Order: sequence, then structure tokens, then C-alpha cells
Amino acid sequence: MTSKPRWAGYGLWFILLLGTAGVGLARPAVAAEGAPYRQALDEAWWTGPLLASGASTLPKGRALIEPYLCNAKPYGRIDAKGRRHDTPDEDNWGSQTYLLYGVTDTFTAGLIPRFGYRRAGGRSSSGFGLGDLTLQGQYRLTQYREGRRTPTISLVLQDTLPVGRQDKLDNRPNDGFGSGAYATTLGVNSQTYFWTPNGRILRTRLNLAYTRSAQADVRGASVDGTPSGFSGQARPGDSFNLDLAFEYSITRQWVAAMDIAYQRDASTHVFRTGVDGTAFERRSPVGKALIRAQAIEYNMTSAVGVIVGACIIPAGRNTTASFTPVIAVNYVL
Repeated sequence: MTSKPRWAGYGLWFILLLGTAGVGLARPAVAAEGAPYRQALDEAWWTGPLLASGASTLPKGRALIEPYLCNAKPYGRIDAKGRRHDTPDEDNWGSQTYLLYGVTDTFTAGLIPRFGYRRAGGRSSSGFGLGDLTLQGQYRLTQYREGRRTPTISLVLQDTLPVGRQDKLDNRPNDGFGSGAYATTLGVNSQTYFWTPNGRILRTRLNLAYTRSAQADVRGASVDGTPSGFSGQARPGDSFNLDLAFEYSITRQWVAAMDIAYQRDASTHVFRTGVDGTAFERRSPVGKALIRAQAIEYNMTSAVGVIVGACIIPAGRNTTASFTPVIAVNYVL
């Protein structure tokens, strides 16, 4: 069993120290009328946390471009009892870009292309490979208003197209960046605002999502762990994700962000029936992961911001413990 890397817990302390510093930077002031300081909503600029997407929709005719770049580095394999075991060093570079457009004030549509590059087992990908493509529609049901309790709530529907390579990887096992299966995700995003005792804003998001995948044909070595010569089918298990995120407005431009998320992935079912009637069947164990992400945002304007941080999976069952540095740029035009 491996011990947790020393850097795996630094992010939490970093955010706590940052928040403490923010209290000092933005200590309560007294208005001319004698009322305590209270930050106005338009005095805070946001990029958004690393994981939880927003509940608001874009105004009609506005567009958003937000490219992400990350490198997932595993530091252990977590077994069914929650124990970590050594894993070889590897790099999993990934990129995904949100391309969204406000069709109406309450409906935003767009797509999310993905690319990847992997170095593992002494071998690397043949180059940056294309991952699966997601089409997204988001409909806003309610809108937060200051002084009221109703949060912003929206429904999100995503269809993921299996355009990334997922099988026939006998010669290049690290070229698999797709799932091979069509997947549909239904989610609910919510967002509201709180004011801390020093008058600064704490923006909070709570998102839930459920994903169901279709069956996919599999030939040869694949991302599902099938060997060379295999010919059969695979059906990825359903996935559930819960994400609670916080953003603390230190100043108008600087924001500290944190996500705490839980993900459950049901068993992937791989099977085949030979022409001679022989059958093969395998089910992967159910995977569970606790995910923590912390970051710092710098917003040049209300429409342009950068976020830098890391996602950590420190615990779970039948999953990979990993540390993933992330950088993203948010641009609304």
C-alpha cells in the first residue's frame, strides 16, 4: 500500500490560508450611513470552479469559449477495501473546450470537443488523439434575485458521440481516447449566493448528473481491457455525479474556488458469444471516487478570466488515486 503524496493535501491548506488572507484583504468597512459593508454582486467577477458548471444561461446572442488543459497523474490504485497500491508513473494529458451559445435568454446550446495524449508503460500515444464529442443543451428554470431565496436552477441534457478511438489498439494501446458508446447525461445545476460575516460574497453551486450509455461493439485490444483477437460487445455502466462547489470573492478580480464531488460508476459489462456457442462474460467492479478540486481565479474583466488549480482523487473504491493540475481560460463574447 502506498502513502499519500505530500503534495496531495496541500491544496486544502492553500485554500484555507487564501480565505484567511481574503478576510484580511476585505475586512468589513462601514458605509457612510453607518451600515456594515456588503459587497455588491456587480463588484465580484467570476470564472467558475474547476468541476461544477454554471446554472445560468448565456444572454441571447452571446457566446462562451472555455478551453481546459490538464495532466492526470495517478499515484495509486484503490482497491475494493479502500487501500492504495503502487502504480507505474504515467501522464494523461487532456484538453476539452466548452463552446456555448445563447440561443435565447433561457436556453444555451453548444458542444465540447476533447483531445488527449498518454504516456504509460514505457510507450506513448502516436500523437494528440481525438476524444469523444459532447453536444449540450441547457434550459434555465429559475433565476436568482438578491434578497430572495430561490437559486438559479437549470436542466442540462448532454449527448456524447463516440468519435474517439476505443478499440483495435493492438499496436498502439495508448491511442484509446474514446468510450466507443453513445451516452446521454441528464443533470440539474443550481447556484446561489451568500454573504460572509466580512461582507464578501460566497458563490455556491450544487450539481447532480446521471449518465446512461448504450452498448458498443469491441474488436481487439480496447479501453475496456479486452485482449488482441477479442470480438464482442461492451456496455459501460451508468454513472452518477454529485458536486458541491464554493467560490469566495477575495477581491473583485481574485477568487478562491473549491469543489467537493462524489462519483459512482456502475459495472462495465464485456461479453461475447462465439460461433461455436462458447461464451465469455466479464463485469468490472463498481467504482466510487471522492474528488476534491481547489483553484485560484484571476478575472481581468467580467468577461475574461483564468483559473489554475488541481483535482485530487484521494479516496474511493475500485478507482485510481490521482493528482491532476488544471488550467483554463474563460472568455465570454
